[in-house]
Amino acid sequence: MSKAGLEAAREKMSAAGVATPAIEVFSHYYKLLESGETGLIREDSISPMVDVPFLSDVQISDDAARDAIGATVVIKLNGGLGTSMGLDKAKTLLEVRDGLNFLDLIVRQVQSARRRWEARVPVLFMTSFRTEDDTLAHLSRYDDLAVDGVPLTFMQNQEPKLRADDLTPVVWEADPTLEWCPPGHGDLYTALEGSGVLDQLIEAGFRYACVSNGDNLGAAPDATIAGWFAQSGAPYAAEVCRRTINDKKGGHLAVRKTDGQLILRDTAQTAPEEMDYFTDEHRHPFFHTNNLWFDLVKLRDTLLERESVLGLPMIRNEKTVDPADSSSTPVIQIESAMGAAIEVFEGATAICVGRERFQPVKTTNELLLLRSDVYDLGDDGRLVATGDSSPEIDLDSRYYKKVDGFAARIPHAPSLRDATALKVKGDWTFGADVRVVGAVALADEGKPGRVEDGTTLGQ
Repeated sequence: MSKAGLEAAREKMSAAGVATPAIEVFSHYYKLLESGETGLIREDSISPMVDVPFLSDVQISDDAARDAIGATVVIKLNGGLGTSMGLDKAKTLLEVRDGLNFLDLIVRQVQSARRRWEARVPVLFMTSFRTEDDTLAHLSRYDDLAVDGVPLTFMQNQEPKLRADDLTPVVWEADPTLEWCPPGHGDLYTALEGSGVLDQLIEAGFRYACVSNGDNLGAAPDATIAGWFAQSGAPYAAEVCRRTINDKKGGHLAVRKTDGQLILRDTAQTAPEEMDYFTDEHRHPFFHTNNLWFDLVKLRDTLLERESVLGLPMIRNEKTVDPADSSSTPVIQIESAMGAAIEVFEGATAICVGRERFQPVKTTNELLLLRSDVYDLGDDGRLVATGDSSPEIDLDSRYYKKVDGFAARIPHAPSLRDATALKVKGDWTFGADVRVVGAVALADEGKPGRVEDGTTLGQ
């Protein structure tokens, strides 16, 4: 049945206009799935990565930095809707602070880098069929953003969700759009090639790409890292941070024992019985920020050599066809991670950066931090920490998980500069000018509560 399933999936993708490279990559993973491939990376097959250069030790001349950033394109992943936070448009349209959303702040960061280094520094957003129109509509207000020869967006590919029982493309008449899914952000390389954008960038004179998540405002264009990467001669580099006890979920780099190659291991690639190794910040001391750099020419050469299939490790993701309906048809989504490309390129490397380059917003907990006085917003679009550490935030998901519920209950971010922790259980609404000092926990009182204007919690 699976042979017929692959043919049906290929026909469905072709009919939908999916680019040929994406169909071939999907077929590669389908055969792995059919063979029983799990994508797991066993602990005894790797060694921890412990020898990493630190950005704080890097010395790059202004001329070298200017040359490197002038040859770099900034790529932002922008295909997600932020459905886990209750959003139905591009997540990057969510207001961060002062009336500005992620897209606005990314544009400010790019424009600041252009002025500072007198360089073109194009920005390119990888969108999805769900975020393309919203993104372009918002960016249209910046008439000086586009760079000649480079588009503002390119779309990631889509692939069929597969029935878990027979690996045929699922049919869901209630909402046919739910029959499709993105192939994970590992699709970046396939989408660059299949869209023709990779060739456009090289023809326009660009040599390097710096890629990061659109919701990570810490990953602003950095000429020092660009200069380091250019001088390294490496085909690929990953930015990593030192792990703390709170960094248990993010993927980490490791060294494959068989050939000494750097690889990425994510949670989904770790056996349940080996999660203690995965989450041990002493055994694996660096986590992957999902900020990465690669040489555009070397990527193109590798794609040509491998006939568009980089062969990134497969991630098998088991879901239901309607994510909001746990009783709907069980499906398998075939995915890959863009950071896994580190194992494709011989000579790939990594650099340890400061936590300021890792400011992701995955929940309203992080959104509250960015909206608070824990950060100052600079004219260059960067959010700069006002202290040495951030407080731990834990908001009751029953009331604060969705942005609408969060905004209704916390319309004004409290002062968190002097806080070490804020844990909220139950339905609490915060007034204006609230200040949190030290560790504060609000208990569930069984009915809605209110923190009045001007209240100082923790004293």
